[in-house]
Amino acid sequence: MSELKIENLHVSAGDKEILKGVSLTFRKGETHALMGPNGNGKSTLLMTIMGHPDYTVTEGSITLDGKDVLAMSVDERSRAGIFLGMQNPQAIPGVTNMDFLKAAVNARREEPIRLFDFMKSLDQAIGELSMNEDLAHRYLNEGFSGGEKKRNEILQMELLKPDFALLDEIDSGLDVDALRVVAEVINKMKDEQDLGLVMVSHYEKLYQMVRPTHVHVLVDGVIKADGDFELVDKITSEGYEWLTGDNDDEGMDLYEQIFGFGTGKKG
Repeated sequence: MSELKIENLHVSAGDKEILKGVSLTFRKGETHALMGPNGNGKSTLLMTIMGHPDYTVTEGSITLDGKDVLAMSVDERSRAGIFLGMQNPQAIPGVTNMDFLKAAVNARREEPIRLFDFMKSLDQAIGELSMNEDLAHRYLNEGFSGGEKKRNEILQMELLKPDFALLDEIDSGLDVDALRVVAEVINKMKDEQDLGLVMVSHYEKLYQMVRPTHVHVLVDGVIKADGDFELVDKITSEGYEWLTGDNDDEGMDLYEQIFGFGTGKKG
C-alpha cells in the first residue's frame, strides 16, 4: 500500500521554528483530519510536504513509498501523486482556467491529452461540482468568489487524480449547499481511486460529511493527540484548552483513560 511518511520533521520560517518534530504516516485509502488552534503549524505541514519555498526543513524526512520527497521539486512532487488544495488560491491574470488545467493534466502524462477527451472530463467535473460553465474560460481565480476558488481547487484535484490530496481549509468560503457538493465529489474520489486524504478544518461539519479514519491534533508544532472521530467530537464540545493548559499531562492521561487510545505525543 502506497504511503506518505513524515518522520521527526522540524520546519522553520525565517528564524522561527514552527514544526518541532512531527511524525505521521498517511496511507492510500485513509482519511486524516489535522486539527489544532490557528498558528500552530497545520498549513505549514501541508505546504512543506508540497515544497513551498518559504519553509525550511532543518531536521527529519518526508518519503513517498521510500523515495525522498524533500529532494523533489514541486512539479516532481505533483507528478509523483501529491496534490495541495490551497487555503488561499492565487489569481493568475492572463491564464485561463481551462488552459491552466489542461497544462497541469499534460504535465503528468507522457503524451498530451486529446482536446476532446480533456473537454469531456472537464465538463463532467464542472457538472459534478455545480460550477458555472464560464469559469473555465475566465482567468485563473481572478474575480472568483471564495467559494468558487475552493470548488476550483477540487476541480483540479478531480482532473489530476492524485494518490494523496492535502486539503487546507477547503470548506472555508463554502455555504452549506456548496460544502455538500464538494464533499460528495471528495467521497466519490475516495471510493473510486482509493485516495489518501489529509484535511485541515476547524469545523465538524466537513468531518461529518467526509468522515476521517484518523484524527491528529497539532499544538505548538507537535502532535499532542491522535485518535478517531471521537476526538473531533471532544474538540468540538471542549475546544483545545485541555491540550494547551498548564495541566497538559494530567489532561492527556485522563483522555487516554476515557477513550482508550494513546496521545500520540511525538517530538
